[in-house]
Amino acid sequence: MDINFNKNEDHNKLLLSDLKRRLGEVHLGGGKKRIEKLHSKGKMTARERIDYLVDNPEDCIEIAAFAGDGMYKEHGGCPSGGVVIKIGYVKGRQVMVVANDATVKAGAWFPITGKKNLRAQEIAMENRLPIIYLVDSAGVYLPMQDEIFPDKEHFGRIFRNNAVMSSMGITQIAAVMGSCVAGGAYLPIMSDEALIVDKTGSIFLAGSYLVKAAIGGKYR
Repeated sequence: MDINFNKNEDHNKLLLSDLKRRLGEVHLGGGKKRIEKLHSKGKMTARERIDYLVDNPEDCIEIAAFAGDGMYKEHGGCPSGGVVIKIGYVKGRQVMVVANDATVKAGAWFPITGKKNLRAQEIAMENRLPIIYLVDSAGVYLPMQDEIFPDKEHFGRIFRNNAVMSSMGITQIAAVMGSCVAGGAYLPIMSDEALIVDKTGSIFLAGSYLVKAAIGGKYR
């Protein structure tokens, strides 16, 4: 056997092993302690919710698991962009499932979170896939809010897409399974159906006083 082929095979095995290790770290979201804290409240993680929802977790395809990898380190990182997105089957129907990861800054939206959600919507529109949103989010990550809204391809376009998909007859169902704050509150309300988990889910719009309470400082 060719010696160079053997070297390449060994090298590729090392790369694959490292990729699996990194993926395992990504799947921990905000870390084991935050997962344990979530479980102590009787709540599931984003990936657990998706696995529980779909017909067969093994048949799912995850979208952009490494989105946010290595980004925002000064803010504590943003594994998977703070949102888990998978294509799978629910009751035999292929769907897109979008679940906020509450272990990452309470599910807050970073700029990459918005980009990843937009990509999920684009795929859904191109393939006419219904979307199920599993909402558990603190809304826009306030220290970076100036980077989330300005561009037409940023956060606000998500709501435009909600309306476009509705006009296309693409079903959108939102299950509010935790906090649903500020800009993030519009998404479930613009879905075709919205469910709120009793004593767990909540929806609040924002304002200057909410911003002050969230950041603990002055506001204008």
